[in-house]
Parts: sequence; C-alpha cells; structure tokens
Amino acid sequence: MDLGYKDKVTIVTGGTKGIGEGIVRVLADEGAKVVMVNRPGKEGPAIVEELTAKGQSIHYIAAELTDIAECKRVIDETLALHGRIDVLFNNAGGNNELDLLTPPEEFLKGMTDNLIHVYALAHYAHDELIKNKGSIVNTGSHVSITGQGHTSAYVAAKGAMVGLTREWAAYFADKDVTVNCVVPGSVWTNAYVKWAAKFPDPEARRKLAENNIPLGRRMTEVDEFASVAVFVGSPRASHLTGEIIICDGGYSRLDRVLTVD
Repeated sequence: MDLGYKDKVTIVTGGTKGIGEGIVRVLADEGAKVVMVNRPGKEGPAIVEELTAKGQSIHYIAAELTDIAECKRVIDETLALHGRIDVLFNNAGGNNELDLLTPPEEFLKGMTDNLIHVYALAHYAHDELIKNKGSIVNTGSHVSITGQGHTSAYVAAKGAMVGLTREWAAYFADKDVTVNCVVPGSVWTNAYVKWAAKFPDPEARRKLAENNIPLGRRMTEVDEFASVAVFVGSPRASHLTGEIIICDGGYSRLDRVLTVD
C-alpha cells in the first residue's frame, strides 16, 4: 500500500536508534524526505550514508532537545533545507527511572527532559502543520497506562504526552491536522538491552518480559511498531485523530490468565 508519503517532509526525533531509527527507515522506504534528530553521535552520519546510497532522502540534525533553542533550530534548519514540514514524529525520550524517593528538583528536571521538546517542536512547527494539513505522532509508553512502580518522572512525562495528544487533536480539529499517540510495550532495542543488563541474568529477564506478552509470548519488533507509527502519521490515516494506539502484543489490555502456564 502506498501511504502517500512521497516528498512529504517528516521530522523524527530520537531518530538514530531503536524505535526512532525504525520509523526513519520505514519513512525513507515510503519516499518521504526524512529529517532525523538525535544527540551528536556516529549513528546519524552512518544512517545518512547508507540510505543516501540507496537514493533515499535523509538528513541528520545533531541537537540536544532538552534545550528549547535547539528545538527551534531543528525547525528552522528543516525549513531552510526543504521549505516545508508535513509530519512531526515526537519519539525522543528515555526511562530515567526516577521514583518517588527522587528529590522534587530532580523529578522536575527528569520529567521536563522527556517532555519539553514535545511541546517546543509542535509549537515551532505549528504554522507549517496547519499550512500543509499535516500530522503529529507522539510515541508514548505503556508504563503511563499500567504503572511500573519506580519511574515517576518518565511516567509523568509520558502521561502528559497522552493528555497533550488529546488536547492538540481538539485544537487542530478545525485545521485538518491530525494528532495521535502510538504506545509501545516491550520492544527489544538497545535501550532495553542496557536495562536488562542491570539484572543478574539479562536473558532470564528478557524471557520473563516475553512470557508476560499474550500475543506470541514475544516482544514487539522495531519494524512492527514503526510500521504502525508511520501509518498513523500518513495521509491514509487522514480521519484518525486523538487516538491512543497501543502496540504491545496485548500486554496492557488482555487478561493475565493468558500468560500463566
């Protein structure tokens, strides 16, 4: 199915690793003009070289998105490069595991670091999204739905993202801009590998996670989640807005009896 991304200018934050990289690759395959944004690192240039060699349109902006001025620079640089913005994928962020014992000052910073760029990028891209009848796709987290017990700041940021999705969907409804949130569960990315490595037996921790996922007793693949996110932001989903779409193999929705041997 042609999703209608040909020459659409798309920004993907957190785009050089994990889920973000998956979204970038699916968009590039769909013919989009992709701008991936991440902190400075070797991954971005390597992806640019690989996809450019395939004739795909890809640009990398190294930016620290916890800095509001950097968020504005991302929008300005994208416009200078392509002259328009059609879709914003707010994917950057990470579980900082700041729980209720965290001092309030650290909690506030931890929450803000995962949230400020979501607002700032949407704010600075506002006029372009309206002009081009574009789309915002936010990447949420299942922990904001289920709770996890030891990550208050991250849950607060991701819960706020769900609220902003509905708020912005209402705000943009008469402007033909769609806003949706796609929520992953357990996806085997480098971030998950690092998290599992904190346990005495990382492989056993992975199997425990997989055994709690009803559909196939396995984690979601990066390209499975990326394909959902890319569809949600596409012209093919032009009458979908304000939705919280969960792609987690039934983990947060189905009866736990399904995962008991």
